[in-house]
Amino acid sequence: MYEPTQLRTFLAVAQALSFTRAARRLGLRQSTVSQHVRRLEEATGRPLFTRDTHSVELTEDGQAMLGFARTILQAHERAAAFFTGTRLRGRLRFGASEDFVATRLPEILESFRRAHPEVDLELTVGLSGTLQARLAAGRLDLILAKRGAGADGEGGVPVWSDVLVWIGAPGLRLAPDRPVPLIVYPPPGITRARALAALEAEGRAWRIACTSSSLSANVAAARAGLGVMAHTRGLVPPGLVPVPARAGLPELGGVDFVLRKGRRGGEAQEAADALAEAILESGDGLRRPGRG
Repeated sequence: MYEPTQLRTFLAVAQALSFTRAARRLGLRQSTVSQHVRRLEEATGRPLFTRDTHSVELTEDGQAMLGFARTILQAHERAAAFFTGTRLRGRLRFGASEDFVATRLPEILESFRRAHPEVDLELTVGLSGTLQARLAAGRLDLILAKRGAGADGEGGVPVWSDVLVWIGAPGLRLAPDRPVPLIVYPPPGITRARALAALEAEGRAWRIACTSSSLSANVAAARAGLGVMAHTRGLVPPGLVPVPARAGLPELGGVDFVLRKGRRGGEAQEAADALAEAILESGDGLRRPGRG
């Protein structure tokens, strides 16, 4: 009843919230993407998206279809692997940005491990800049990391786009006549660079209140009221909130989350392709908190 190709296209549009970006990611014409979605909507008898010339949003039925689509595609892939006798093997070195520590990425990795038990999955969690360097040096096979919005020349398959916001403890007040206390990652942290550049561009004084390469340490410092941190809007940790506009902090701009693959080839490349597909098919799963 539901074609896997149409379901994959639906998930790509649901992630990008754009038919154009979904078409680019899938290597299809935009008209083909629209046709796939239309046929899926005809099969369900329900509209899955509301769209106009400026925006694309999931309907309630579209939100429900996210879970169904992932389940159907996972079952389809398990059946195909069983009957074709193809099994993924080898060592897969996967790197993920600190941003995903508290999301549903562990569940996605758990599902991948169950589906491909003969793949030795090695996970590295770190700063996006560090992961990019390790990938370039051949020390990782696949990374899920962030980059500046619209930096298409850097390569990678977009997973989704978001904006950076200032976050801190509820009720935190910033004195306008004192330096902004910052909680930051060490270099080459993207959010660190963006925060410092934005403040300096507006002539706003700042000071470093906490530096750590650990997301949990930075979140703990923010919850304690030590300062503010730049963070992805869709991944704000529990216990922290966006800083009100009245604080007068500058805008931080957008950020893209992308998958990038290495060049090792062979079994590692096949495993990297499979994990990348599983992440892309997770819909908006990475933007929701994990079970822990």
